[in-house]
Amino acid sequence: MLTMIEVLKAILFGVVEGITEWLPISSTGHMILLDKFVKLKVSSEFLDLFLVVIQLGAILAVVVLFWNLIWPFARSSSEAVVAAGQNEKSGSLAKREYWVLGPVTVRMPVIINWCKIVVSCLPAIVFVVLGLDETCDRLFYNPVCVAVALIVFGVAFILVENHNAAKQAPVEQMRDITFQMEILIGLFQLLAAAFPGTSRSGATIIGALLIGVSRKAASEFTFILAIPVMLGASLLKLMDFGLHLTGTEWAVLLSGMVSAFLVSVVVIKFLLGYIRKHDFKVFGWYRIGLGVVVLLYFFLLK
Repeated sequence: MLTMIEVLKAILFGVVEGITEWLPISSTGHMILLDKFVKLKVSSEFLDLFLVVIQLGAILAVVVLFWNLIWPFARSSSEAVVAAGQNEKSGSLAKREYWVLGPVTVRMPVIINWCKIVVSCLPAIVFVVLGLDETCDRLFYNPVCVAVALIVFGVAFILVENHNAAKQAPVEQMRDITFQMEILIGLFQLLAAAFPGTSRSGATIIGALLIGVSRKAASEFTFILAIPVMLGASLLKLMDFGLHLTGTEWAVLLSGMVSAFLVSVVVIKFLLGYIRKHDFKVFGWYRIGLGVVVLLYFFLLK
């Protein structure tokens, strides 16, 4: 009975993770609130692991939905035949969409996109190697700092969208984002690493919008950028904790991951459809409201 109750709690955590990881509203802020009202009866060490590794379910949703954008090889023999024909016509290697290397047909735009993703990850890699992530967690991982980050970036979303209201984004497609832009987006991602409550997706989307990337391209790039970032964080946690989990811990972890995956699929599809006709301001207002609620709870009501 105890295990079933903990599994149901884990499913709730997975639902919240699947919603808040992809909408630019801060999964950290919501997890802090949820943890205050729904306590998992697990060790503090396992809880730290759970809150990070649960992201693997969310990552799997991105892999499934964006497989065509992340898989670097020809998906079928018919695509390989098309590739061979295009190569004969293009002449120049630099203009080729495909490289045929013996039995393997490589999709060059996907390879280039992955190179851009790596470039965007470089600031975060340096940040972690220097140990600055742990320092920032000690300094800023508390309800007040999270609430302030929620409000500040909520205001930022509203200001950026108002600034871009009558403008046409010069970069409409993810493949047109330059390497220089990637570095800037990677630096914005550091804000989320440094200040809990900022939202990784929120920081990268704001950065992309500011440098002229369309909402659709910014969102797609943010989703794919999450794969190495969140996978790396999850693997580091697993290496620290190890795989020596109890039956209850395995049940809790897998339940959270599965629910995070299922909800993430729905949320990502929703967001991509929503931004075709709407901007991100509603999420800015939501962040401000949530930040105020967190401040009121921890300052006045507690």
